Amino acid sequence: MAAEVRSPRARYREQNRAEIKAAALRQLAEGGVQAVALTRIAKDMGLSGPALYRYFAGRDDLLGELIRDAYDDVAQVTEEVAGAAPAGDARAALHALAEAYRGWAVAQPHRYLLIQGTPLPGYVAPPDTLLRARAALGPFLTVFATGAPAEAMRPVVAEMAAWVHEDDGIADWVARHTGLSPRDEAAGVALAGAVLAWSQLHGTVGLEVSGQYAGMGHRASTLLVAQVESLADSFGLQGAWGRAT
Repeated sequence: MAAEVRSPRARYREQNRAEIKAAALRQLAEGGVQAVALTRIAKDMGLSGPALYRYFAGRDDLLGELIRDAYDDVAQVTEEVAGAAPAGDARAALHALAEAYRGWAVAQPHRYLLIQGTPLPGYVAPPDTLLRARAALGPFLTVFATGAPAEAMRPVVAEMAAWVHEDDGIADWVARHTGLSPRDEAAGVALAGAVLAWSQLHGTVGLEVSGQYAGMGHRASTLLVAQVESLADSFGLQGAWGRAT
């Protein structure tokens, strides 16, 4: 298929949108989501307020674009790591995914906090961001699909099995990454593992990027490794990662 040829006007519009988003990201890094202000962006770019609104309908529209971009970036990171994981070593794959997720967040904490931090009062993220969030977690489903959960995990697995059986969107998402039918018990296992992995990651990474570990006598990376090993044990993931270290 031939590459799409964009008009000079379309390229100019795209360039300005990119510059506006870059300016918003700088504000986000400097003062958090509350610091993102279209009027200041317009002034810095030499645009009038009305001119800026030709590119974004308002601050919520701009924030929505930043959120989409952030989820797409972290999804690309996890998908690339999943593609490079050693075959048959689910434990190593889980550690690699957790490390990559944490690495992305630590490198750009303002973007991580935009998607996982305290919601902005009154702001509602666009519905399609949910699909992007699922894309970032998709590789975790693949890791846990072969798990054999311990008895303590059974209540969570049962709830997740019911969820995947009742929700067509969730069922499609699980099937896309695992090939499992909603009626397959392993679908509930995969979903339980992915959700628990997300909660473990969010807990440790969120505390780290928000500075809550400052002054404490441990490294967040060490804590995350221990949490991932514990989760891998709870789901009986195969592999030898960390056993000899």
